[in-house]
Amino acid sequence: MALASDDKKKIIEKFSQGKGDTGSPEVQVALLSERINKLAAHLKKHAHDVHSRRGLLTIVSKRRRLLNYLSKKAKDRYSHVIASLGLAK
Repeated sequence: MALASDDKKKIIEKFSQGKGDTGSPEVQVALLSERINKLAAHLKKHAHDVHSRRGLLTIVSKRRRLLNYLSKKAKDRYSHVIASLGLAK
């Protein structure tokens, strides 16, 4: 369930802090959120796919850890990411 290159580039352009920024927490959270959405749609069709469900839980927890880090370091950036991705706490 990897993201297409074009989708990845669009997400990186939207959330990057500067040119060539692919490692900031905002970009990582946005990429993980897109993967989560795709996996969730897959699991709605294939409810018994246990391996993908485990991968989804791993990705969700990784995103949660990144969001926790961002909330501790920069509240304004955290709230911007939450608002733009439509994530509610």
